[in-house]
Amino acid sequence: MTGKRIVLSTFGSFGDVHPYVAIALELKARGHTPVIATSEVYREKMAAQEIEFVPVRPDMPSYDQPDELAELVEGLMDPRQGSERVMQLLLPHMRDIYEDLNAAVDGADLLLTHPLPLVGPIVAQMRKLPWVSSVLAPISFFSVYDPPVLPQLPALYHLLRFSPGLTRALFRQAAKKLDRLMEPVYRLRAELGLPRGEQPLFGGQHSPASVLGLFSNVLAQPQRDWPANSVVTGFCFYDRRDFFGETRMSNELKTFLDDGPPPIIFTLGSSAFWAARDFYNDSMAAAAELGRRALLLIGHVRNLPPGALPAGVAAFEYAPYSEVLPRACAIVHQGGVGTTGQGLRSGRPVLIMPHAHDQFDNAARVVRLGCGRALARPRYNRRTAIREMRKLLDEPRYGESAERIGKIVREEQGAKVAADEIERVLNS
Repeated sequence: MTGKRIVLSTFGSFGDVHPYVAIALELKARGHTPVIATSEVYREKMAAQEIEFVPVRPDMPSYDQPDELAELVEGLMDPRQGSERVMQLLLPHMRDIYEDLNAAVDGADLLLTHPLPLVGPIVAQMRKLPWVSSVLAPISFFSVYDPPVLPQLPALYHLLRFSPGLTRALFRQAAKKLDRLMEPVYRLRAELGLPRGEQPLFGGQHSPASVLGLFSNVLAQPQRDWPANSVVTGFCFYDRRDFFGETRMSNELKTFLDDGPPPIIFTLGSSAFWAARDFYNDSMAAAAELGRRALLLIGHVRNLPPGALPAGVAAFEYAPYSEVLPRACAIVHQGGVGTTGQGLRSGRPVLIMPHAHDQFDNAARVVRLGCGRALARPRYNRRTAIREMRKLLDEPRYGESAERIGKIVREEQGAKVAADEIERVLNS
């Protein structure tokens, strides 16, 4: 196939951006010109991989604005209101996002969209541009036959899984509430002379050409109420920080891993660490009582525990998960889908501490796979961490399941499958 210009639109944290970097690199290797359209803060990341970049508003606080980021993320990680607050970040900027993305697709042959920017379907429709949509986690399909675990009321899942009718009624109520929230999207469509269209976070986010589920088949299988053109690709892995010139595990971290038994690795992904509170202190204390070494991936120096770290404990801001997680004896993380995928790939048992958004659903799916346990954020402390980690480490079934699932995930080729599907749409 002659090289094509393909725009990939996304918004959010590393977990929202990295899968599209992986796909872009695969497309680039095939002779295409990928263009990532996202927040200005990722310009350096794209430059490091020589991927063409177009900034799209709204601007996000940068890493050197820690107080602003911490205040922002603290609200976004609220289990009841966090998802609505994410929408409120974007909805006042619909016209700006539309203008920036519309400019980004000049000369493009195809648009690949992430659910959050919301205007991708509008740009594709106005430009009559081939369009492939994608979701990062199973929850985004809102299936009544594979109902999600909702952060607002996780226990409701135990009723929903037995009643597609109840789940359907719940989704109808949610759509009505979201319709009011989505008014800026409907208003933009009207201004552009387009019909109102489907609800943007339900049917409206899905392309009629192809919908990519950028996660593993072990997390979810296609359901009869998914779009008929859905393809589960497998996770699309990329884990380089790229900021500050960092691309690989540091020699100091490698030395720590080489100098003793596998540690428990504690991480809050690429955004929840801004709302860490006592997580790292509690985790360090729990590891000490368990007689285990601990690697703390703290995200920012503000999370460094006070004083000298005890023997057997190391703290680093960031490390490539693909290099460090397989060297753990167990992993504790927040349940973002990117971290969840890396945890599954590592073949190590995990304790997931969900905060908000898709994290409760991801955690529940990992628990159902038998390779992890879950503990909601408010219940996590030194005592509960010890209790849960003892079960993970002392009961062989968790490690055995994790090893089996890890092998499956490592054999998947998410970026390749995604690129194959993009080329299929281009050819059609």
